[in-house]
Parts: sequence; C-alpha cells; structure tokens
Amino acid sequence: MAHISVVIPVYRAESCLEELYRRLKAALETIGADFEIVLVEDCGGDQSWPLIKELAQRDHRVKGIQFSRNFGQHYGITAGLDHCDGDWVVVMDCDLQDRPEEIPRLYAKAQEGHEIVVARRGKRSDPLLKRLSSLLYYRVFSWLADMDYDPQAGNYRMLSRKVITNYRNMRERSRFFGSLINWMGFPAASIDVQHDERFAGDSTYTFSKLWRLGAETIIAYSDKPLRLAIRFGFFIASCAFLYGLYILFLALFHGSPVTGWSSLIVSIYFIGGVIIAILGILGIYLGKTYDETKGRPLYVINHTTFNERAKPH
Repeated sequence: MAHISVVIPVYRAESCLEELYRRLKAALETIGADFEIVLVEDCGGDQSWPLIKELAQRDHRVKGIQFSRNFGQHYGITAGLDHCDGDWVVVMDCDLQDRPEEIPRLYAKAQEGHEIVVARRGKRSDPLLKRLSSLLYYRVFSWLADMDYDPQAGNYRMLSRKVITNYRNMRERSRFFGSLINWMGFPAASIDVQHDERFAGDSTYTFSKLWRLGAETIIAYSDKPLRLAIRFGFFIASCAFLYGLYILFLALFHGSPVTGWSSLIVSIYFIGGVIIAILGILGIYLGKTYDETKGRPLYVINHTTFNERAKPH
C-alpha cells in the first residue's frame, strides 16, 4: 500500500514522459517516499509504452498499464483507479499542463478533512478558440445534463480512498470521470492552480471529440433530452391546434377559402423531421441500454509492468 498514488492516462506522450516523471518524483518526495505513479498507455502508436517500461525498471514505484487498443482517456483513468493502492489518489493529465508541483498543495488541503480536492485552473494557457469552445461546451453540458459542473475544473484532483472505493463500484460504459465523482455527492474543496502550456505536442481533444463526449455523457446521466422532446412535441401540437382554430374562424365568419398548399407541405416536412429527430433520440437511449446489457469489460489490458491482481475491468 502506498500513501499517495498518481494516476495518469497516457496518449502520445513520448516527448514529455521523462520530464513528467522527474517533476512528479520531486514534488511527491516533498511529502514522503511512499508513493506510486500509475501510467496507463492508451495505444497512441508512439514510443510511450517502451518509455513507461524503462521508467518502471528504473523506479519500482512506477506502475505501467497498456491497453490492447485505444479505449479513451476516461477508461484510462478508470483502469488506473482500479489498480492504484494509495490512501490518497491524484488524477492528472500527462501533458504537464497540470503542474505536478501543485500536488503538495492538494495534499495539504485534503489533510484539513476533505475527501475531494479539485484543482481549479485560474487562468488557462490554451488558445482563445479552445477556451471559448470549452466554455460553450460546459454551459450547454451543464444545462442539458442537469449538473452543476465547474468549467475551470478538469481531471486534476485529489481523492480519498473512500471516494475511490465507491468509484470502483460504478461500472457503466459511459465514462466521464468528473461527472461520476460529482454524482457521488461527497463534499469537495478546491484550490486555484496555475495552468501551464503543453510541454510538447498538440492536444488530441478536437472540438468534435469534445462535443461527442458531451453528448454521450448527457445521455448517460440525464433524461433531459427526452423531456425536452416531449415539451417540444406538445408545443408543436398546441401551435397546430391554434392555427386550426384560426382557419376555422376565417372559414365560418369571413368566408375565406382554405388555401396554403405550400405551407401545408412545409408543415408536413417540418413535423416529419421533428418526429424522426425524436425517434433518433429514443434510439440513442435504447442503444446505450443495449450496450450496458452486453456486460463487456470496460477495457482490456495487454501488458503491465507489475503482477496484475484480479480486479474488475
């Protein structure tokens, strides 16, 4: 058992792994020597895994996990949390935008009696377009998912063993680390931290990937899209009913002929499109339910640098 575990999903990070290890080791040793670093390589196609194996041979406190294929960042976090042993666990990204030097501050805040300590990015170092898209994303996400999610809070946080034990019990396929932690309801403290620029390379989270993750998360944690579809359906029906009364009034009291072939066709196509869209939303929810019933593991491990114990995947 380690006192502190650091869980890091790794994807195309060969250029920063050595620096990441050096800075993590220096930061953690200010707290104590009893720590472990869990690096989960998500099959990015570069030399990250050989470097992780080299680090594990050099320092037994480094634990490496390699997936059989690319599963995604949040599955990497899940695998790391399944295999970490620390009393306190830090989750962070591998690109060094999350500064390892902030870990002692997170730990000091946790020792005040908090189960969760979130690192809030006071001023992000991302390009303006990415900051704006992220802000829009989190606003829409929070509204549709009925979840109060802080846009300044990323994955970087410290969690107690109690939180990790409960997190391991949640095995749904739609994984969004921050939402799962928030759902558990443990009171969380936060500290403001410096957000650095990427040490090397470019972000692999494109705009489309971010919104796809958001759509999957909304469907996984909220039925609000279904409720909005019902409300919209009643709104359209009410408008059609009122328009029908208006046409009847004109015909009875003004003798106006019933015209509007073009508007009728447009209305039919509009209502048809709405119906198809609503059926599509229902289909997505049914598809997610179908995926859950398969009971497949969340991830498949190809290699580890340690003797893997039997744990749920």
